[in-house]
Amino acid sequence: MSDRLVNQLAVERERLGWSQSRMAAAAGISRQSYAAIEAGRSVPSTEVALRLSVALGRPVSELFSLPDQPAERRAAVWAGATVPVPGRRVRLTRIGGRWIAHPCDEGHRPEGPADGVVEGIDRSEVAVRLFSDTPAPSALAVVGCDPAFGIVAEGLRREHGIEVSWSQGGSRAALVALARGEAHLIGTHLRDADSGEWNGPWVRRLVPFPCTRFSFAVWEQGLLSRPDPGHRIGGVGDLADGRARLLNREEGSGSRALLDEALAEAGVDPSGVEGYATTAQGHLSVADGIASGAADAGVATRAAGISRALDFLPLREEAYELVVPDHFLDLPAVDALLGLLRRAGIRAQVEALGGYDATKMGKVVS
Repeated sequence: MSDRLVNQLAVERERLGWSQSRMAAAAGISRQSYAAIEAGRSVPSTEVALRLSVALGRPVSELFSLPDQPAERRAAVWAGATVPVPGRRVRLTRIGGRWIAHPCDEGHRPEGPADGVVEGIDRSEVAVRLFSDTPAPSALAVVGCDPAFGIVAEGLRREHGIEVSWSQGGSRAALVALARGEAHLIGTHLRDADSGEWNGPWVRRLVPFPCTRFSFAVWEQGLLSRPDPGHRIGGVGDLADGRARLLNREEGSGSRALLDEALAEAGVDPSGVEGYATTAQGHLSVADGIASGAADAGVATRAAGISRALDFLPLREEAYELVVPDHFLDLPAVDALLGLLRRAGIRAQVEALGGYDATKMGKVVS
């Protein structure tokens, strides 16, 4: 490779699934000339560099750099539910003309790839020091709490080369993130107490622009507990008076709302429930806490319980939906996602987790 210039052309080309011939045609040069540039044997002219930038949809500064160039910094809007701290690993996604930084070590995906680390903090913005070898760019930012979405994210990567920045977040927090422009789409399962309708009233209440809702699945939620007789939970009444330790979800999550409704119906005062003030990020985090013995019970999906061999006491079925702003419906990554959801193979993969009915997956919710 040339000691004068380092490039990311191979990474970007493979992300799009393009051949060297197609890249050469996009830049208006011969395949041999392009191959030499990608291999670092030749330095492109300004015109060719700009042509490659347009073809790939990436700034020239992200495609080419000097080998001894100091680490690049990038300003981004912080999108994590937690307070940013220096050294935190982040994944960057371009949304609406802004870089959005999502922390990539939130519980369910500690091994996720990172573009860089937080180096400076200024209110809601962070300065990110980029790694010299960054992963393929994130094309889609998603916030939600359903572990089954990992099947979809992997499908997008495998079949379309689309990288997804997938962040854990309860339903209300996800809708707030969507309203702030911090995600391309989100997942939610919130029931409106007045109308009994799922998700629609909450979307209209919290998001200030038109959105379209797509069905993901109807799932079962309930109480998880360890299967041994000494810790089996027979109902929410067993949480009263500290008889069992609860691992709760964060306020604003659909699981927390379900628990509160169940406690009220059973006449159980939350102040008497040991562990009510605890919070876990996501269904698998609840299941992990119970399986490890850190808690005796918690509300999560049947699939989360199955994955950790826990007992499951059903409370109700819920509609988990994906919410997409109408101004993102034409994005190629969103179109690829919706196409994937409508395939029988993906539905079968999700239903195999247990407790899911994905019959209407990918259909518009009226």
